[in-house]
Amino acid sequence: MKKTYPIEVDCANCAAKMEEAANKTAGVDKAVVNFMTLKMIVTFSEGADPREVMPRVLANCKLVEDDCEIFFK
Repeated sequence: MKKTYPIEVDCANCAAKMEEAANKTAGVDKAVVNFMTLKMIVTFSEGADPREVMPRVLANCKLVEDDCEIFFK
């Protein structure tokens, strides 16, 4: 399953950090962050529930970029 989420991030370097953190999150097969469009496209692992995975993605992203935001609710 693939979903797109609006994000808020200040710079391209921070967006790259978010992408790396998201890709290290359990339940994520692949995450791509586009700084120009301020969107994150997440492909979830088989059987993963996006409602359970996305809070962990946000928490991991906040570890590397504390003022970022992902709008998934």
